[in-house]
Amino acid sequence: MAVPIVYNLRSVRARWVSAIVAVLGIAGTVGVFIAMLSLARGFQATMMSSGSADNALIRRAGATSEIDGTVPLEQVRVIQDAPGVARDGGQPLVSPEVVVIAAFPLIATGTDANVQVRGVSGEVLNVRKNVNMKEGRFFTPGLSELIVGRNVPATYAGLKLSDTVRFGGGNWKVVGVFDAGGSAFDSEVWCDNRVLSQVYKRPESIFSSITVRLTSPAALRELKDSLTSDPRMQVQVDREIDYYEKQSRGLTTLIRVLGTLVAVIMGIGAIFGALNTMYSAVSERSREIATMRAIGFGAGAIVVSFIFEALLIALVGGLIGSIAILPLNGLTTSALNWQTFSHLAFAFRVTPLLLGIGIIFALLMGLIGGVPPAIRAARRPVALALREL
Repeated sequence: MAVPIVYNLRSVRARWVSAIVAVLGIAGTVGVFIAMLSLARGFQATMMSSGSADNALIRRAGATSEIDGTVPLEQVRVIQDAPGVARDGGQPLVSPEVVVIAAFPLIATGTDANVQVRGVSGEVLNVRKNVNMKEGRFFTPGLSELIVGRNVPATYAGLKLSDTVRFGGGNWKVVGVFDAGGSAFDSEVWCDNRVLSQVYKRPESIFSSITVRLTSPAALRELKDSLTSDPRMQVQVDREIDYYEKQSRGLTTLIRVLGTLVAVIMGIGAIFGALNTMYSAVSERSREIATMRAIGFGAGAIVVSFIFEALLIALVGGLIGSIAILPLNGLTTSALNWQTFSHLAFAFRVTPLLLGIGIIFALLMGLIGGVPPAIRAARRPVALALREL
């Protein structure tokens, strides 16, 4: 025979002060846990949205990122003629790119932050279909002009539309703002690749990476086989989306590990709060427990009843923690991308999956905090408790 659920509901209401303490402890833990997971999810989503399944990214063999890549001009020409490369009116959709890091002051603090400056070709908007001009115009090839991602003007001083900024020993004018759909490119500054090489005194015939538009996603294998089997080439070919997924792993893993560690430490405190609440309930309800045992409720029913009560408290705490964290969804923050050593703006991503994980975490805390008191309640001597009536 099971203990009626209404008994547990009335019990929680009668001991509302201790129940609220346990609920708030669990809510705070769940909120922090989901916040850290959503931070990692937002960073990963921003990086992965930078890539396209229709694009390939080509770097020097052994290069860990675009920053340390070197692809000479003669290899670029081989890439342009390779099978699997899309064309527009006979023009290969290939963007040789130069990537450098420049320091710009943050508007919020006034301190310098590293920004990734990407020298691109005139074909870049045809290669990267997820990038579109939002304000102003595209830069004029051969001139010291910049276009900036949509997050840049609000993040860094001196990089608004029509501003003139000095870096790398040259003066540059911001002529346009582009929208890259919430990807990492929205935190970058773009310009003509040859002008950037000149200003930074780099060889104009050396590029950091080559981005290629494929005829179809399936064409990657054909392109890769052609280039890696060519003795003139020493390159590695990745699907662009896979490259950015790899770039996101380091920081994403760190955030998740730290988030889980913090949540576990806070969870231990929340579990002790639940234990205290449930042990207090057992102590105060010894006569009630004895009476229920005397009228026919078994030890198993008592255990289930107390565990249900603990799970109910945990569920309420989990729901409150989940609801409290919802306003973070879409909130923009920034961090240093360890792979490129550049500042990257990204948004929290609170997804239904993360909310579900938070609720499960809350129920786990409730279960751990509810089982020992439930077992103690079931083991209380019935005769001894009844003498106190």
